[in-house]
Amino acid sequence: MKILVTGTEGYLGSLLAPLLIQNGHEVIGVDTGFCKVGWLYNGTNITAKTLNKDIRHITSEDLQGVEAVVHMAELSNDPTGQLAPNITYEINHQGSVRLAKLAKAAGVERFVYMSSCSVYGVATEDYVTEESAVNPQTDYAKCKTLVERDLKPMASDRFSPTFLRNATAYGASPRMRFDIVLNNLAGLAWTTNEIKMTSDGTPWRPLVHALDICKAILCTLNAPKEIVHQQVFNVGDTDHNYQVKEIAETIAQVFKGCELSFGQSDGDNRSYRVSFAKINQTLPGFKCDWDAKRGAQQFYDLFNQIDMSVETFSFRGFTRLKQLEYLIKTQQIDQNFFWTYQSPVVSLPEEEKEPAIAVLN
Repeated sequence: MKILVTGTEGYLGSLLAPLLIQNGHEVIGVDTGFCKVGWLYNGTNITAKTLNKDIRHITSEDLQGVEAVVHMAELSNDPTGQLAPNITYEINHQGSVRLAKLAKAAGVERFVYMSSCSVYGVATEDYVTEESAVNPQTDYAKCKTLVERDLKPMASDRFSPTFLRNATAYGASPRMRFDIVLNNLAGLAWTTNEIKMTSDGTPWRPLVHALDICKAILCTLNAPKEIVHQQVFNVGDTDHNYQVKEIAETIAQVFKGCELSFGQSDGDNRSYRVSFAKINQTLPGFKCDWDAKRGAQQFYDLFNQIDMSVETFSFRGFTRLKQLEYLIKTQQIDQNFFWTYQSPVVSLPEEEKEPAIAVLN
């Protein structure tokens, strides 16, 4: 299958593209390159051909011959979404819907959209399901609900959207992120030998390893169309709902000697437990291979191998908000988050140019 993947140079994309290629798919990548500077380790010997392009600039020509689109190139996480809410809506909502419309018009049969369990926000049920009401609390989460809303009516016999509501991701990736909870706490444990929680750690969060998200995408693409057509799947495992304090305690168990402390409630009222029964029962081949403890051990082994320093952990390229703020401050991207710098055209000296070939009539 010929697949266009947006965000191939991101946290998930750098893991997904090689997996799809290894499973026999042809992959074309699209990435604007905001976070390509964040390279933590050499995690794969396979990379996809990637167009250096903003999703707002994708054309119908880019989609010719494409059979499926996996779309995850949006501004990631809540703090980044708050940096410029109007641009968040322009990229994450309008840009994603525009891409889906282009894909449908180009004859793309499948469209896999990376949504998020954050759409549930503050839940009143013990375990929310795909049928539960959404209650997004941030611009980032609201955009996810808007894209789902706008793409569902586009479904047809020839265009099949699927919505994967991922739990909070964790796990090692060459394009690392240290701004998500388990990854961040593991980095703190390694670099400071402390985990000082500013909150009491009582809110619930479902977690899923990045490789398990990639597995869910692969299973979705391989599944019979009737199973995934216009379906919403929570991506994770019901046993992997954790209170934040449990995540911290798990990391402290792996990072021996790490001092763990908690604060008071920080006012963040987002708390939800998610049921992942649907995906585990109906999506062929899907089952999570990772849990929080195994993920923490993966980080411990990786940090030990690469001798990770405080400077590496705090580097802007591994935190989405820091990197975007840097690009804005240095005026490398403009107020609309488009690149301002264009590579100069390099001209060869006259003596190095190849002679023109005369065409005789």
